[in-house]
Amino acid sequence: MTMRPRALLSVSDKTGLSDFARGLVELGFEIVSTGGTARALREAGVEVTYVSDVTGFPEILDGRVKTLHPRVHGGILARRTPPHLEQLAANGIAPIDLVAVNLYPFRQTVARPDVTLDEAIENIDIGGPAMVRAAAKNHEAVLVVVNPARYDEVLAALRNGTVSPELRRRLALEAFSHTAAYDAAIAAYLAKVIGQEMPATLTVSFELVQPLRYGENPHQAAAFYRDPAVTGPCIGRAEQLAGKELSYNNILDAHAALELVREFADPAVVIIKHNNPCGAACASDVASAYRLAYESDPVSAFGGIVACNRPVDEAAARAMTEIFLEAVVAPDFTAGALEILRSKSGLRLLKVGDLQEQSSDRLELRKVNGGLLVQHYDRVVLNPQELQVVTSQAPTAEQLQELIFAMTIVKHVKSNAIVVTRGRQLLGVGAGQMNRVGAARIALEQAGEKARGAVLASDAFFPFRDTVDVAAAAGIAAIIQPGGSLRDAESIQAANQHGLAMVFTGIRHFKH
Repeated sequence: MTMRPRALLSVSDKTGLSDFARGLVELGFEIVSTGGTARALREAGVEVTYVSDVTGFPEILDGRVKTLHPRVHGGILARRTPPHLEQLAANGIAPIDLVAVNLYPFRQTVARPDVTLDEAIENIDIGGPAMVRAAAKNHEAVLVVVNPARYDEVLAALRNGTVSPELRRRLALEAFSHTAAYDAAIAAYLAKVIGQEMPATLTVSFELVQPLRYGENPHQAAAFYRDPAVTGPCIGRAEQLAGKELSYNNILDAHAALELVREFADPAVVIIKHNNPCGAACASDVASAYRLAYESDPVSAFGGIVACNRPVDEAAARAMTEIFLEAVVAPDFTAGALEILRSKSGLRLLKVGDLQEQSSDRLELRKVNGGLLVQHYDRVVLNPQELQVVTSQAPTAEQLQELIFAMTIVKHVKSNAIVVTRGRQLLGVGAGQMNRVGAARIALEQAGEKARGAVLASDAFFPFRDTVDVAAAAGIAAIIQPGGSLRDAESIQAANQHGLAMVFTGIRHFKH
C-alpha cells in the first residue's frame, strides 16, 4: 500500500493558504496543521489532521510547544534511504514531504510604538524556524515553502511531476534566508532594548527591491535592497509614480537630495549632480525655490535629481519640465503636477511622504573590502544660541540665519567642502578637493560677482588663513566654520583685518 504524501502547513501569513491546501489535497496530500492555521483550513472546507493527532501529545505551554516532537522532525529530516525509512517505520513515523511555514510576525509586532518587551518575546517563533531549517536541510526530499508567492509555482511543479533539484535548492535558499532575516530582526531589537547600537556581532537583513541594469558603471553588476525594519520617509521606502527604472546612480543621488532637502523647515528645493548639491534654495513656495535652485548652477542642473520638502504643485511642475531631469523626489505631487511631469518621457517621480517625520534609520553602513564601517547618520542641527562669534565684527541677525543655511548645505557636500550662499540660495560649491583653499577658489569663482556680500561655509576648520584671504578678496561678508585648528588665531586675525564676521560651530562635517 502506497502511503499518501503528507504536507505540514503552519503559517502566520495566510495569504493564498486555502487555495494552496486545496491544490495539495487534489494531488493526494494529507494536510497536517496546527492552531490557527488548522482552524482557518477547516473553515475553508479543507480536511485537516491536527499535529497533536500526529504526535499523540497535546499542544502545551500556551502553544509554545506543539511541533517540537520526533514524529514531526523525524518525518521532516529522514532521508529517503532504506535505513532511515526502516527507522521511521519502527517508530511509527510517517514521512513529511512538504513543509509550508512562515513565522510569527515579530518584525511587525516590534514596529508598533506601544509594543512591550513581553509582547516582543512572545512573538519569537521557536517551532517554526526549527521546521523550516529541518525541511531546508533535507530539501532533496522535502519541499519547503516560506513565501506564499511560491504556492502556484510549487503546485504547478507537483502537477507536472517535475519538481527539479534546482527548484528545491531555490526554495531551500529562500527558507534559510527567511530564518536568517528573522533572527537578525530579533538580534537588532534586543540590541536596541539594551542600548547596544554597536554590538559585538552586527546582524543585518535587507530584502531585494529590484535587480539593477548595472552599478555605477555598465561593467558592474548591481541590485537595490531595502531594510524592512526601517519606518518613515526615505528612499528605501519611496513609491515610484512614473518614469523609467531607477539606476544605481539615480538611487544614490535621490538619497543625497532627500537627506539635504529634509533639513529645511521652509519650502526648499535642492538639485543633486554626482552626489553633490549643485542647486539649493528656500523660498515662500516650491516653484520659487526651484527657480532659485536652478539658477544656482543652470549648467550642472541639466540631468540632475530634484528633491522638494513640500508637495509639487502645477507651477513647480511646469518649471521643472523646462530642462531634462533624471528624477523628482517629493512628499507628494498634486494631480495636475503629475499630469504635467508625466508628459516628460522617462522622468522618474518618487513619492516619499511627509518629511516632518524622520526615518527610523540611524546607522550608516559603508562596505570596505573585507569589512564594514558603521556610524550614526550626521543629523546634527545647529543651535544659534551655541554658535561662537570669534571676530570683532559680529554677523547681523540676517547673516546668522544665512550662515546656518550655508552650513546645512555644506554638511551634504563631499569634503573638502566650501559653499557660498546669499538670500537662502546656493551660489557656489567647492566639493571633494584635496585642499580647502582650492575648494574655496572653486566655490567663489562659481559665485562670481554674487559672492560680494554673501556668506561662506566650510565643513572643517581652516588650517591656514589663506581661505579667509581668498574669501575676503571675493567680497564675502561672513564665514562659518567649525574651528579647532592650531592656527585658529591666524584665521581670526585675518577676518578682523578684512572686517569679516566669523562664527565657530565646534562641529565638523566631513563627508568622504
